Amino acid sequence: MTVTPDRPVPNAAASPTSDIIDRFVASNREYAVEFRDGGMDARPVQKVAVVACMDARLDLFAALGLELGDAHIIRNAGGVVTDDTIRSLTISQRALGTRSVVLIHHTGCGLLGLTEDFRRELEAEVGQRPQWAVEAFVDLDGDVRQSMQRVRTSPFLPHTDDVRGFVFDVHTGLLREIV
Repeated sequence: MTVTPDRPVPNAAASPTSDIIDRFVASNREYAVEFRDGGMDARPVQKVAVVACMDARLDLFAALGLELGDAHIIRNAGGVVTDDTIRSLTISQRALGTRSVVLIHHTGCGLLGLTEDFRRELEAEVGQRPQWAVEAFVDLDGDVRQSMQRVRTSPFLPHTDDVRGFVFDVHTGLLREIV
């Protein structure tokens, strides 16, 4: 059930989990001192929703040249289009005005090569089988195509003419478009 990371994992014993959350809270207090409500609307300025992997190596704002308020960012393991992703995209389009969808998978993804055995192992460990699918894949480009197809064929999404998919290279920072 383990995934080999691209870089060593810091020693968890050296930094208890609660310490990081306490640091987040302290950082938020510092942030809030300078924070000014810019009067932004919940509707993204660029009318775009980005679906991407949750991988911490992807800084989507920097990589795509986004500013706060430009886009809806929907992230999950693998950046795959699941029912919950369709739910978020539907709200994004129907209630908040987005028109374009960008899908971003990436090299070195933890879902590459993972199998549904992951669910069986979880069931054996905790005594309950997860109701969700792992959505693992072995073909990165193929999974981007499958995700684009799920968006384009969803009956809930009124705007499916501007859907594009990419693979982000975690070593170069470049996007490669999938057609």
